[in-house]
Order: sequence, then C-alpha cells, then structure tokens
Amino acid sequence: MPQTERTSHMQGDEAFRRREKSRRLTQWTMQAFVLAVLVGCIWLLANNIGANLEERNIRSGFGFLQNSAGFDIGEALIPFTSTDSVLKAFANGVLNTVRVAFFASISALILGVLVGLMRLASHPILRLLGTAHVEFYRNIPLIIQLFAIYMLITELLPMSTEPVRFGSWALLSKAGLYIAVPQQTTLALLAAVISGVLAACLIREIWRRRVTDLVAALIGLGGGAVVMILVWCLFGVVGGWSKPVVSGFMTEGGSALSPEFLALWLGLTTFTSAAIAEIVRAGVLAVSGGQWDAGMALGLTKVQTISYIVFPQSMRLAIPPLTSQFMNLTKNSSLAVVIGYPDIVAVGNSSINITGQALEVIVIIMAVYLFLNLIISLLMNTLNARVMRAPR
Repeated sequence: MPQTERTSHMQGDEAFRRREKSRRLTQWTMQAFVLAVLVGCIWLLANNIGANLEERNIRSGFGFLQNSAGFDIGEALIPFTSTDSVLKAFANGVLNTVRVAFFASISALILGVLVGLMRLASHPILRLLGTAHVEFYRNIPLIIQLFAIYMLITELLPMSTEPVRFGSWALLSKAGLYIAVPQQTTLALLAAVISGVLAACLIREIWRRRVTDLVAALIGLGGGAVVMILVWCLFGVVGGWSKPVVSGFMTEGGSALSPEFLALWLGLTTFTSAAIAEIVRAGVLAVSGGQWDAGMALGLTKVQTISYIVFPQSMRLAIPPLTSQFMNLTKNSSLAVVIGYPDIVAVGNSSINITGQALEVIVIIMAVYLFLNLIISLLMNTLNARVMRAPR
C-alpha cells in the first residue's frame, strides 16, 4: 500500500474513533441529565408529600408495622390475634394471596390446556363445549363472576348442620369445604413437597433421554404430583386421619376451605382458563400442517404426534403470553376484597382504617405485587429460555 493511502487510511480510522467517542459521550451526558431530572422530581415530590403530611399532623414512616393490629383475620396461615403486630397481619395477607394465586394458576393451566385442545377436537360436541367455555367466561367481568360464584356457594348450599357429605372424607356447606387430612398435617405436607420435588427431578432426568426437554419437564411435574399425593395419603394411612365431623352448629376436625377462598379460586380459574385456552389453541394452529403429516408418516398416533411434535413446538409461542396470564391472575386476586377474602389488599384496607397511614400501606401493597410478579416473570423467562434452546 502506498504511503499516501496508508496515511489517509490511518487518518480515517482516527476520525472514526473521535466521532464514536463523541457519540458515546453525548449519549452518556443525555442519560445522566435525564437521570438527574428524574431524581430531582422524585426528591421534590417526596419533600412535598412530607411537608403536607407534617402540616396536617399525619404520621409518616413504617414504624406502625410494629404496632398492635387491632383487627382479626378470618383465615390466617400463621396464628394471629388482634393484639399481634400489623407486620404479622401483612404476612398473613401475603401468604393468603400467594396461596390462592398458586392453586388458581395450576388449575387454570390444566383447565385451559384441556379446553384449548377441546376447541381443536374433530368431534363437534367437544368443540362446542370448548367454545362455550371460552366465550362465556372471557366476556363476563371477573368481579361479576366472583359475586355470582360466591352467591351460589352461600345461597344454594345447605347449612353447616346438614352439609353435603362425600363419605366421611369431605363436607360441603355454606361454611365451606371441609376435607380429611393426616393427623400430622405439617409433617405430611413437608414430606410430600420434598418427595414430590425430588421425584419430579428424577423422572425428568430419566425421560430427557427419550423426549424433548419440555415434554420431559411436563412428565416430571405430573410424576412429582402423583408422588406428593401418595406420600400425603401414606401419612394418613400410617398416622391416622383427621376427618371432619358435624358437632352441633360447628364442624370439627379436618381442614377447611372457606367460601371466600373457594369462590376466588373458582373465579380466577375459570376466567384465566378461557384466555389460556385461546393461547394454547393459537400455539397449536401456528405449527405447520407438515409437522402433523411428518408425524403420521413416521407411524405415530395422533396423540403421540401432539405430545412429541406439535405441543412442544407450540410452547415456543405460548409461553410468553402464558407469563402475562399468570401475572394477571396474581394481580386479579386483589379483587378478593369484594367477597371478603383476607388477601394483602383486604389486610391493607383494615390497616388504613386503624392506623390512617394510607400512603405507606399502598406502597407495601404495590411492592408485594411487584415482587410476586417479578418472581413469576423470572421463572417463566427461565422456562422460555430452556424451550428456545431446545433443538428444533
């Protein structure tokens, strides 16, 4: 290369580096300016709120969490009385929210997948039932569904003195659903969860050599659930059962699911399952028809083709919108306040009435839902990353 061309090339590189450096400096300066403006606005807003609260002699800060709650909680997973702290009351509210969101997510997913496959069935009756489920629950506001289900439970079911009996194992009445549990309930639950998790991991590893990672994970989850049920029942068989028994106007023994919990669980399940069914249907329809033909050409049955070829591919498209549905379900559980279920919002409302510190309570509620949905997003994004890495 001639000396003049080499010099020109070096000068061009130097000019490019200077322009790139100037561009990065401009970008960082603009971002720092925007950040400074944002911090300044937040600081001014905080000072203004603090000044207004002080002017009106309204207490601020989170010290009230250590004060006595002054109210009771109908369903407390942690033993609670009105003399316990507000912080303990919030802990019970969070646990109640997590409990209903967890069980509703599982039941909504199972029901949604079944309804979605029903809408794809060749049998017209199954297609009609699937379409009716989706169109009915998707087009009625959730709050109306909660009211309707709660009214059905509390108005149509018999009194607690004359419940609907399922042998000696369960009682259903206006007071809720009472079911038999092992005498050592806590130990049985802990052993069942640990055994189920270990079994799910083991079954998944065994099936990974035969099917795709997604199918192996689903088989592992199903096997883990079966093991959990077996371990739970084993504790009852060995240690004895605590069965619900009607005693006067009370029901003793067993474990109770309140009418409020049942209504919220059913409402969230049916409402969310309608959306999940459409997601599943859209994911399956997005798989090209050639995949079905390839499965049939290999001698696979229709069920095998769906399980091993179509369904895993459809999940690549279905998991992101499923994430949004699980997050929406968790946020929709805040409607529990309209039927009296003591979730985090209901506890927050009671705390506001007692302490008067509405701003702090709202911040706590927002932080709880933000934290829960970030966890859901993290778990589902991890699952989505594994599915996307699977061989096509």
